[in-house]
Order: sequence, then C-alpha cells, then structure tokens
Amino acid sequence: MPKIGLEIHQRLKGKLFCRCKYDEKEFQHEIKRRFTVSRAETGEIDLAAKLEVEKEKDIFYKWNNSHACLVELDEEPPLSPDRESIKTAVSIAKTFNMTIFPRIIFMRKIVVDGSNTSGFQRTALVAIDGTIKSSKGDVGIQTLCVEEESAGILNENMLSRTYGLNRLGVTLLEIATTPNIKDGEHAKEVAKTIGMTLRMHPYVERGLGTIRQDLNISVEGGARVEIKGAQELDMIPKWVDTEIERQKDLIALIKELKERDLYRFDEKIYDVSEHVRDLENFIGRAVKNGERALLLKFPGYKGIFGRKIGGRRYGSELADYAKLAGVKGLIHVDEAPKYGLEGLGDKIGADGWVLVVGPIDRARKALEYVLLRAKMDYVPEETRKALPDGSSQFMRPLPGAARLYPETDIEIIETPDAEKVPSMDEKLRELEQILNKELAERILANRRLYLFEELKNEVEPKVVAVTLEDTLTSIRRELGEEPSDDVIRKALMLYKDGTITKRAIKEVIKRLMKGKGIKDLEKFSKEKIEELKKEMDVKEIIKKYPLNVEPAELFKGQ
Repeated sequence: MPKIGLEIHQRLKGKLFCRCKYDEKEFQHEIKRRFTVSRAETGEIDLAAKLEVEKEKDIFYKWNNSHACLVELDEEPPLSPDRESIKTAVSIAKTFNMTIFPRIIFMRKIVVDGSNTSGFQRTALVAIDGTIKSSKGDVGIQTLCVEEESAGILNENMLSRTYGLNRLGVTLLEIATTPNIKDGEHAKEVAKTIGMTLRMHPYVERGLGTIRQDLNISVEGGARVEIKGAQELDMIPKWVDTEIERQKDLIALIKELKERDLYRFDEKIYDVSEHVRDLENFIGRAVKNGERALLLKFPGYKGIFGRKIGGRRYGSELADYAKLAGVKGLIHVDEAPKYGLEGLGDKIGADGWVLVVGPIDRARKALEYVLLRAKMDYVPEETRKALPDGSSQFMRPLPGAARLYPETDIEIIETPDAEKVPSMDEKLRELEQILNKELAERILANRRLYLFEELKNEVEPKVVAVTLEDTLTSIRRELGEEPSDDVIRKALMLYKDGTITKRAIKEVIKRLMKGKGIKDLEKFSKEKIEELKKEMDVKEIIKKYPLNVEPAELFKGQ
C-alpha cells in the first residue's frame, strides 16, 4: 500500500518580516551574489545544499523599491513577524482542530540555490495534529507552519540564475497532511478541500500561483519522494500514479541489476573526443570548438538505459544527475543510433557506456554525478519536479535535518488568539440564507469569495454574486481578461448609489477597464423619464435606452 501525503503552500497578503507588498511593477535595480554552504548545528553539511553550491552559479537579483526593501536584500535585520499573518495561521489551525503552540519560535532552513538572499528560509511551527474529513475517511493535518516565500526565478543558464525580489518574503502557510491519503483521486479531493477552506479567510491571497501543492509519495521497498509544483488539481492523480509506477519499476530494475551482478563499475573516466570529432552533429561540432567528450563504461548495461521507469527511462534518471554539473544531459548506448555512435562500444571495448559532452571540468563532474546515481542500489529519497505529462524529474536529494539551525534575529512571540475560520459546509449554509442554493454553491467556489464577503452588506447580495459569477465570465470571454477588484467595487458602488442601472453594470466595468467615460451609461433621472413618457410608451423607452432605465421602476404604478 503506497503512502501518500500533501504539502500545501498558501500565500497570504502580507510579507512576513517587512511591511512591503507584492506587486508586478517593472524591476529597476540589480545586484549579483555568490553562495557558500556552512555546517548545521549537528556539524553536518546538507547534501542537497552541497550539490547546489558545487554548480558555482552567479546569482542576480532584480527589484523595485515599491515591493522590496533592505530586508529582502538581507542588508537590514527583519522586522517583527506580521501579526495578521500569524493570526491567519491560528485561525486556519483552529478550523482544522489542531493543537496550537503557546509561543512561536522561528528556525532557519539552509537554502543556497539563490531563491533567498540570506541563504536560508525562516520557518516557524504554529500547530500540529489536526484533521479534515473526506469521502475516504479522516485525513490528518500533521503540521501548520508560517514561512517566507522564495524569490521568483526570472531566467537561468549554465552560469547564472536571475531572481525577482517582489515575491520574496511574502508569508506562506505550509500545511502538511499525514501520509494516509489512499490514492491519486483522494489526494486531489484532499487538496481541493484544504484549498477551499483556506479561501474562507480574507487575508489569504487568491489567483494563479498563490497556492501550490507538493506530493509526498513512497511505496513498500521504495523511499519518500517529494514532487514539487503539482499545481493543477486535475493532474494530481496522474502524478501520484506515475510516481508509484516509477518506484515499482526502479525496485524491479535494482533487483535485476543485483541478480546480474551489475553494481560493479569501472570508475575510470575516458576521453573519447577523437572518436567522435568527425561526427556531423552537435557532438562533433562541440569537440571541434574545444569541448570534450568524456565517457564511463557500463559493462552489461546495453538495453538497461532504455528501460521504462515510470513515465521516462532509466537513462533520464541518470541524466537528471548529470545536469547538476551544468551540462545539458547525456547520451547512452541505447541511444547510439540516433547520434551516429553505433560503433563506439567496439572502439572502447564495452557494450554499455554513458557519454557527456561539455567543458572538461563540467563534463567530468557530470559523470561523477552519474556514477553517484548509478551506484545507488536502492530507491533514493529525492525532491522532484512535476512535469506537464504527469512524470517528474530529479531536482535535488531530499533535504535532511542538517539544513536546520536556530533563528537568532527574531524574538520568540506569544501566539495571538484569532477566530476560527468557518468550514465550507458552515459557509455554504450561511450563503444559502441570502442566495439560492445553486448561486451559493457557485460563489463558494469563486476565487473572489472574499470580495463577495466585503460587498454583500453594501450591495444586494444577489447582484454581487451574479456580477462575480456570470458578468465576469462574460467579460473574460469577450476581452480575454478580467477587471481588477477596484473596478468591480467601483461599478457596484455606482449601482448602489443609483448612478447606474443593474443592466449597465457589465458595460460600466468594461468601460472602466479601458479607462473610458461612462456618462452616457448613467441612469436617467425621474424628470427625464417623465419627459420621455410624453414622447413614447414604456416599452419603447426600455427598448431604446436599455442600460439607462430600470424596467421594474417604469412599470411601477401602471
């Protein structure tokens, strides 16, 4: 029986240790940095951090003063934790019936890929041991933490990475379930339930990219693997099923390799540049340009590298490790015909081989990583990236305890009290008091539920709900974009004040989106209507001026 768990990362509206706000304004400034790795309190060096530093990449940061300050640049100590973020975490923890700690103590997690300017991420455990209900039984909520969001990567190449600092430091809630999720469909249901519950809180961000799911999966005889970036709910079952299949395929392959005594390796790295120099493809061109073609022999491995492992091949598992050195990948014996390398095995005296092309130091390091992976006669614990086809690729070894050490810049704080967030069932019952059942269910799932909550006491609830559901859908189809919250608020307040009619709301929103005037869309005064009645009957007025009059008002008293 596989073990399946979820980690949900939900962005909040504030930054955790400064008072800047996320925005997408153009970046104006840039700095460059390099990272090293230090030992943790245990005296160990985290393997994931070590491999990252060995890439020797320059890190560039871009920012604008509107969304980043000296705290994001790690040039100034952090401020006290954002109180609203902490209170939001407590509210969510109460909803999941968790045990909340009386004090909040921050820790540091080593992060040296450049995604945090400080080289570490601050995290605090707020609560443990909660539950949620699902169609397949209760699922435990193991932990709820608050932590800093990473910087967003803008671009990357073999020598450098560039990040934007607008996202860095935004508060994240990290919610981890127990590994008792039954299968992929169940994981999808649990992720949706947690996500919908989080939406109940007004300080929780909505929209694309504000919530991320990571999957933790293991099978008997396998290992815990974290699949990051599983953002599409509908794809979760595919990612789960493929990872289970990948681990089972690896277990079967490892068993075969042991039975055939193929875990004995020739660890010598051979330079075969002269054998491939005359190839009329990228391999030959690279060698002629000064790069080297280096090779490891894998006797007995012909046919092994092309073996299916989940949604990919065993050769791809090794190639992911080679890429740690900054090369684009590798070529193995089972791919030889595609690259004109059919006779290479005879020249080097081995039926199996792996080849890397690149600058000599990078190529050598790449093959050292390939050998490291090939020697693993077990399913390794890894962090992997979710791919669009439902498979995944290796990113780094799973971090361990050696990446943790105490935070010295943040004081220990007393945990504030906060009101429990209503459950989805409770919120639905509340909505059904002011909306019909169908509209209540639709607005509950709407990503702008927070805006409905804000405006329902100002404007007729049904008008707000229909605007957020039907009107915005229509506008999105027509214009290919949606209005901002401010535009929606302005249009609905114009309706509330009697400046426009209900039927004009959509057109007013469209005009405001384009920065155009709405004078001709304003509601007619009683005096003007009386003047029009002298010239035409009510039906003609409605037909000629559909957006400027309320039909119910015209027919009143007739």
